[in-house]
Amino acid sequence: MEGPAVSNAVAALACALGWLLWSVLIGGLAHGLPREALVGDSWLTRSRPWPETKEAYERHLGILRWKSLLPDAGAALPGGVRKNSLVSRDPATLQRLVEETRRAELVHLAIWPFWIVTALWLPPAGVLINLVFATLFNLPCLWLQRYNRLRLQPLLLTMRGRDSSGR
Repeated sequence: MEGPAVSNAVAALACALGWLLWSVLIGGLAHGLPREALVGDSWLTRSRPWPETKEAYERHLGILRWKSLLPDAGAALPGGVRKNSLVSRDPATLQRLVEETRRAELVHLAIWPFWIVTALWLPPAGVLINLVFATLFNLPCLWLQRYNRLRLQPLLLTMRGRDSSGR
């Protein structure tokens, strides 16, 4: 390998290492968020100005066909929680799952902009490739977290309503 080939290999390695380190850093910071920070929606995780419904995610995005293909890195750090491990239907567990969807959404929102940093060493075409990569790997995860909250929050409200009515 000579000249441009070495340079391209170094740039590709820098991107791979950059994405890995940035993802670990963001994951670690999000892992350290207190549960109180995840109890309610922030301006980043609240409902959007357009109608968001679980039916729209199912019909327009086909989320039911591909959601099982996405990895769950919730337990990648000590004390983390895999979303599929929270299968109990009691209000406390469902609330925890809603909180974890918020944490995961924040992680993917914070990971995505790393493509901008690649402009420090890549030509415009390489930056564009990283933008596409960032979008293709984070947007489905964001959709899934929002979809899961749309499924869980009404169930949680119903369960809390039953609890307060004494049934």
